[in-house]
Amino acid sequence: MIRVPGVERDVILSESELARYSRHLVMPEVGLEGQKKLKASSVLIVGVGGLGTPSAMYLAAAGVGRIGIVDFDVVEKSNLHRQVLYSEKDIGRSKAEVARERLIQINPNIDIELHKVRLDSSNALSILKDYDVILDGTDNFPTRYLVNDACVLLGKPNVYASIYRFEGQASVFFAKKGPCYRCLYHEPPPPGAVPSCAEGGVLGVLPGIMGSIQAAEAIDLVLGKGTPLIGRLMLFDALDMKFKEVKLRKDPNCSVCGANPTVTKLIDYEAFCGFKEERRELELGSEISAPALKQVLDRAGEVVLLDVREPFEHQICRIEGSKLIPLGQLRMRVNELDPADDIVVYCHTGVRSAQAAKVLKGLGFSKVTNLKGGIRAWTIEVDPSLRSY
Repeated sequence: MIRVPGVERDVILSESELARYSRHLVMPEVGLEGQKKLKASSVLIVGVGGLGTPSAMYLAAAGVGRIGIVDFDVVEKSNLHRQVLYSEKDIGRSKAEVARERLIQINPNIDIELHKVRLDSSNALSILKDYDVILDGTDNFPTRYLVNDACVLLGKPNVYASIYRFEGQASVFFAKKGPCYRCLYHEPPPPGAVPSCAEGGVLGVLPGIMGSIQAAEAIDLVLGKGTPLIGRLMLFDALDMKFKEVKLRKDPNCSVCGANPTVTKLIDYEAFCGFKEERRELELGSEISAPALKQVLDRAGEVVLLDVREPFEHQICRIEGSKLIPLGQLRMRVNELDPADDIVVYCHTGVRSAQAAKVLKGLGFSKVTNLKGGIRAWTIEVDPSLRSY
């Protein structure tokens, strides 16, 4: 399915490696030549979070010779229920550094390359070009479109997966053989329209399942065996334990992989996904930090605190004196608020509250401010005694 340049070299497996991979070697679909292909191959994992950690572990164990990791984040406690490569003692450390340590422990015969940067249009092509397969473990739309477009321009297969609550999806976007990500999702959703895992939650084992599927697809591509998920979208429901499949077709009018592409170089993906406009709106005097809000409240300022999370989140933790109106009920219950009041809106991380502030302003509420970073920032910067989630 793909050409692995390294196979042209004389790849040798040591006696130790022959013993390690013995269960691969007895499989006719892999065998000695297939294991040599794996050793000669390279896979870049963009994001070692929920999807990237299980993928990395299985690719390392399988003997993929060179694994690249793109991640600039640090380990947080909220990662630990699903990102099984990390432990309590790793909190605050670089994910990329910890991942390299653990993967070398899994298999000392492989090379791990770290790219501790935020992937963007200035560096994506130079980073991706040196790898055979790209594995997208990201959780945001700007980076997904960036990875897709870079893979199309470089002719690389993009092994994709996404997760939310109990549901996951996976595919292989390879413009040389089938559709790309833009063929399926022509335009990104409005900012905040699709909740992140931080906002909506995710079942801890789900990324393990979907990340393992990604690892399996990457291995199949390297071996040139089986029928990869090119032109197919696999849907998984962990609540009902069901797999479904949707056929995908290449869009001849796709803006990046179609017959007459309009995207011929990497663009500003935050602007494309509307994130810059959203930030610009917030910067126009409608956002407040957690410490600044604390000062306002300490001065006994007349401020209405509006919590737009769900009731179960409100029960976990809340800022004292806040009024709960979930975002989905805001328009129906707007009469419970006074347009003359100063209103500070908050949610978990600031995404839903930004939407709520926009709704309220559209309804004539002029004195509405969004709490930057949501109650998560409040628990970190103001009141660590509150339970966090």
